[in-house]
Amino acid sequence: MSARVKGWCPGALRPMAAADGLIVRIRAPLGRITARQAAGLARLAALGDGGWDLTARANLQLRGLSAESHAALLEGLRELGLLDPSPEAESRRNILVSPFWRPEDETPELAPLLEAALREGPPLPAKFGLALDCGPEPVLSRASADLRIERAADGGLILRADGAKAGAPLAPEHLRERLGEALAWFMDSGGAPEGRGRMAAHLARGVALPPCLAPILPPAPASPEPRLGVYPQGRLIGFAFGRLEAEALAKLGDFRLTPWRAILLEAAEAPPDLPHAIFDPDDPLLRVFACAGAPGCAEAAAPTRGLTRALAPALPPGAQLHVSGCAKGCAHPAPAAFTLRAESGGFALIRHGAASAPALRSGLTPEFLTQNPSLLFESPA
Repeated sequence: MSARVKGWCPGALRPMAAADGLIVRIRAPLGRITARQAAGLARLAALGDGGWDLTARANLQLRGLSAESHAALLEGLRELGLLDPSPEAESRRNILVSPFWRPEDETPELAPLLEAALREGPPLPAKFGLALDCGPEPVLSRASADLRIERAADGGLILRADGAKAGAPLAPEHLRERLGEALAWFMDSGGAPEGRGRMAAHLARGVALPPCLAPILPPAPASPEPRLGVYPQGRLIGFAFGRLEAEALAKLGDFRLTPWRAILLEAAEAPPDLPHAIFDPDDPLLRVFACAGAPGCAEAAAPTRGLTRALAPALPPGAQLHVSGCAKGCAHPAPAAFTLRAESGGFALIRHGAASAPALRSGLTPEFLTQNPSLLFESPA
């Protein structure tokens, strides 16, 4: 069940090699894509596998690039204003922004301060990230981040270490200084042994928080994961597996990226005939997860998404299904009610566990699973 785990994520300037070519990711400032940029990204998708994927960190990812098409992509991203000046600057700008931000909630003011603090701070583990979640109710609490800027119950801002129940009061004018102190403390206190490390794991080892992260004020109660529909900032639209085909991108206006395999379109009405879009918040495709699978990923033992789509209609209400090409579980690291892990002899079935967990059954073929979905989803005897 072992699989190679890479300790970093791809960028545009530092792509990652896969079986189907190079993988790149872009991090849009404020998590926002303009209509002009969306149209440009739709054209650039042809340089890869034809579509962009929404990631769990609200990035856009393109697979299937060659060395030649990667060079052309970089030029296109530069023209769209979506390319950082260097790989170092790109890797440090790991900031997840709530898609529901408003100008009055200080997010546009704080985002460049976060970027400056990250540029000036110590080298961090590649997956270390920040969440800027300044709405009245945090919406990114379940998303991956190591330091969180959130709203406290009294309306003020706090800087909270992931894994801590409370954070330190934060004045916007002191954010750059406080964040710099927090980053330095994390590295100096041994938060990244051998260059890798996450904040929650560091706190779980019993390390004491510094004054800049003192757990004084709890955040406001977190909001449940937003459902698809209309919000004051626009319409939240989902896409199966987070896949944005070029045809869909070309029709979108200004939109914001989310970590939920959805976009927030900055308009109440979606364009007509938007390919593969999901508008129904109860659509079972919103509760299934699948990685790229074979042959795109060298680690995957079988294709995944066709099987996942075929099983989705039979999924019990409220349950989640994860079909993973290997034991890493990239598409859904957390446990799911039902997990299928691809192996050399078929799929292994796991209940209420992650892709690396022990299996209840093995050797299940895609044909058997699609012809007998009730056997997969029935309660165990």
